[in-house]
Amino acid sequence: MKTGAVYELSHLRALEAESVHIFREVAAQFERPGILFSGGKDSVVMLHIAAKAFWPAALPFAVMHIDTGHNFDEVIEFRDRTVERLGLRLVVSSVQDDIDAGRVVDETGQGASRNRLQTTALLRGIAENGFDAVFGGARRDEEKARAKERVFSFRDEFGQWDPRAQRPELWNLYNGRHRKGEHIRVFPLSNWTELDIWQYIRDEQIALPEIYYAHRRPVVRRDGMLLAQTRFLELGADEEPFEATVRFRTVGDATCTGCVESVAATAEAVVEEVAATRVTERGATRADDRISEAGMEDRKKEGYF
Repeated sequence: MKTGAVYELSHLRALEAESVHIFREVAAQFERPGILFSGGKDSVVMLHIAAKAFWPAALPFAVMHIDTGHNFDEVIEFRDRTVERLGLRLVVSSVQDDIDAGRVVDETGQGASRNRLQTTALLRGIAENGFDAVFGGARRDEEKARAKERVFSFRDEFGQWDPRAQRPELWNLYNGRHRKGEHIRVFPLSNWTELDIWQYIRDEQIALPEIYYAHRRPVVRRDGMLLAQTRFLELGADEEPFEATVRFRTVGDATCTGCVESVAATAEAVVEEVAATRVTERGATRADDRISEAGMEDRKKEGYF
C-alpha cells in the first residue's frame, strides 16, 4: 500500500503534468499567447509551471498585469522582483488610464472598489497586445461560476463569455479554433484545489508575497470580513481600525480583499490550516463576490476572468 506522502506526491505531479500539457498545447495552437500575472499565489504557481514547461528555453509568453492602482504594496514589489529574476516581458494595463480617458468612472465613498473596472482594462490590454489566448490562474473550486468554466474558454469579439456556448473537452483534447477578434481564455489550474496549490508551494518551495503568511497589521471589520487599513480604504464613521495577526488567502484589489486571523507563518502551517477549513477563499475574503448570488457569473459574461 502506498504511504500518504507518496500518494500526495503522485497526485501533485499528475496535476503538474496536466498543466504542462495545457501550456504546450497553447504554444502549439496559438500565435500570440499572453499570461496574466497578478502576484497572487495562483498566478505565481501558474508562472512556475509555465517556466518548467519550456525549460531550458525562456518563457515564450508576455506577462500582463491588470493594475487597478489599488494594489497591496507587497504584491507590486513581488511582481517587479519576479519579472527581473526571470527576465520576463511585462506589459501593464492600467485602470487609471481608462478612468483618465473617460472609458470608466471611478467609484467613490465607503465600499468603493475598482475591482469591477478591471474588465475594461483587461479587454483593452488583450486587444492592444494582440493576444489570441490568455492564461489565467482561476480554479474551479473557487466559486460556482468558475466551476462551469472549461480549460479552453471561448470568448467572442467583445470578450464575453457564454456558459452555454462552450466546447466539449474530452480526453484532454482542447479546441483553440477562433475567428479574428475572438480569443480563448486558458485555465491550466482548473482542476487544482486551494489545498493542492499550497501543498505544491510547500513542496516546490515557491516564494510568495509576504502577506500570504501571518503578520500583524491594522485592519477594519466590515460586513463580516477583515479588511486591511490602507491608503485606498475609506473608513466609515463607525469603523475603528485595530491590530490583528492575519494572513491573506487570496490577493486582489485592496479595497475588497479581506484577510483572515491566522498564526500560519509557513507554507506547512498554511497547508494544515487550509486542510481544516470548509469555506473557499473567495467566499470568505472577497467582497466583490457578495454583490449577488450571480455576481461572478455576471462579471464573467462581461469579460472578467
